[in-house]
Amino acid sequence: VEMKKGKIGKLIGIGNSMTPILKSKQPVLCVPISDNLILKKNDIVFCKVRGNHYLHKIHGIRGNNEQFLIGNNHGHMNGWINRNNIFGKVTEIL
Repeated sequence: VEMKKGKIGKLIGIGNSMTPILKSKQPVLCVPISDNLILKKNDIVFCKVRGNHYLHKIHGIRGNNEQFLIGNNHGHMNGWINRNNIFGKVTEIL
């Protein structure tokens, strides 16, 4: 999965793991991850963890903004991923 360079993408996640922030099938706008984009705790990102794609939150950061603990909005952690497994950052909930 690759978001077009410099293009804002519209995504729709399915499931209730991010309620009440995101409802199932609620569209969001994402910006692609660039090298100079700083990601922070509680950012919602479009990412891949163990073969599955998610719109989930960043719960922890290790290293120099290179490893991220990904989880839902109900306390379940999916695991640590590298920056190259994050494809977009949510900038707007529609």
